[in-house]
Amino acid sequence: MSAERFSYKPPRARHPFLRGCLIMVLVLAGFFVLLVVVSNLEWFTFARGDKVAVLPITGLIIDSEATIEQLKKFSKDDSVKAIVLRLNTPGGGVGPSQEIFEEVRKVGGKKVVVASMGALAASGGFLIACASEKIYANPGTITGSIGVIMNFVNVQDLIEKIGVKGIVIKSGAFKDIGSPLREMKPEERKLLQSVIDNVYSQFVNTVAERRNLPRDDILAIADGRIFSGEQAKELGLVDNLGNLEDAVAEAGIMAKIEGEPEVVTPSKNKFSILELLRGEAKSIIDEHLTRTQIRLDYLAQ
Repeated sequence: MSAERFSYKPPRARHPFLRGCLIMVLVLAGFFVLLVVVSNLEWFTFARGDKVAVLPITGLIIDSEATIEQLKKFSKDDSVKAIVLRLNTPGGGVGPSQEIFEEVRKVGGKKVVVASMGALAASGGFLIACASEKIYANPGTITGSIGVIMNFVNVQDLIEKIGVKGIVIKSGAFKDIGSPLREMKPEERKLLQSVIDNVYSQFVNTVAERRNLPRDDILAIADGRIFSGEQAKELGLVDNLGNLEDAVAEAGIMAKIEGEPEVVTPSKNKFSILELLRGEAKSIIDEHLTRTQIRLDYLAQ
């Protein structure tokens, strides 16, 4: 018989292309599962055990959305038993300060909330602190500045010197109130003062109620003056002198957490070109509105 008849031929691999595709799919699937696990490690750590969350509120308060969103996240997380507000702010807009105050008050109905004042927690920052169950301040913290302010600029003389004339067409006598192109009229000043007085009264009433102090006692010191943390404690505006660690320890005790509490903070937002552009656009708009609109501020000057 011929040699060709008895030659051995190894079996051919069936569908090598499909097998390669399957291996590639499995590798990619494993890679994506690993990414998901790694990206959620912080969440798994966050969700395990009893925690004290520290929420920083820093800088000028011109927006409340991010702070309120984070407060809601902490409020819904069963592992977070207490929240410490870390305040380093001179205050800011009345509206945003009141919105944050109200959300802190709501969260306080579910969880322990303690305020910790850093270097500065004045005006709107102090208002927010008053929503908590207990306020800590350093002896040298600058706080207080209970009051309301509006700022205006008059450029009438400058405009006249360069030969520019402003023309306003309005639907009512007060529609261009606060215009930088002319002097403020007595009736306009009276109207703005009535608004200031009303918002100021709201501030005083809130402080008196939350700090459990007579309204007249608050009125006596609510002229915009600032206090050190030590002075504020003597006046009953803060409860204890201490740093952030003291406030966290107290929050743990109040929440009945055994041992030293584990501290968590808001997770940093992941980098996104879209979010970067949105943030830049928002900052430009906010800056423009700050310059051009009539705005009430709880702000230390």
